[in-house]
Amino acid sequence: MARYEGYELDFRAAAASEAASERAAFVRRVYAHLAGSVLVMIALCAALMQVITIEDVARFLGNSPWMMLVMLAVFIGSGFLARYWAQSQTSVALQYAGLGLYIAVQALFFLPLLLFVSSYMNQPHLIAQAGILTGAVFGGLTMSVFITRKDYSFLGPILTVGCFIALGVIIAAILFGFSLGLFFSFAMVALLAGYILYDTSNVIHHYPTNMHVAAALELFADAALMFWYILRILMIVAGNRD
Repeated sequence: MARYEGYELDFRAAAASEAASERAAFVRRVYAHLAGSVLVMIALCAALMQVITIEDVARFLGNSPWMMLVMLAVFIGSGFLARYWAQSQTSVALQYAGLGLYIAVQALFFLPLLLFVSSYMNQPHLIAQAGILTGAVFGGLTMSVFITRKDYSFLGPILTVGCFIALGVIIAAILFGFSLGLFFSFAMVALLAGYILYDTSNVIHHYPTNMHVAAALELFADAALMFWYILRILMIVAGNRD
């Protein structure tokens, strides 16, 4: 799974003249919404895991690569729509609808992986470990940006190219049936680390202060997908050890 950027606004001019106190309040709102999004995601995944089994997922997906491509297309399309709504300049309700849509879609796409780890592998502790590692990496990168105040907006084009390359590899893996192994997962963690630096610096320097929902969505996307690939790394390591 790759993060796919399809709708992006240039916030730089709008943010240039804002007061420091207003920016600080904006940053607090962003991270409050990020924390809330993570909690909602956890609760939603936990609820879905109580009513859906790994057998249900296997029957739905089958062995067809086309179903996986359909799911990837839905994920990308919903990401476009969620970001478009979250960046609405006219409706706060639409902004929250975008964030809610993205959380719901992420929960549904995480469900097969979480069920596989907890039910098929019978190693639910890997989920907690992945969460702790993700929080540590995300927190460390975030702190580094806040301490240095460095502007990482120059990473945008590089990250976009990396994202398209990753998407191409994922599509090829689905079509031709090869496995995305440990190296790919580590590469994706590195790519997402770049996105965390990029999006955090945008929160500090470039987002207009009425766009806290859109900013929270981007940071949530970074954290969620990093968790996905860290969990995959732990799964592969645990599988090789058994």
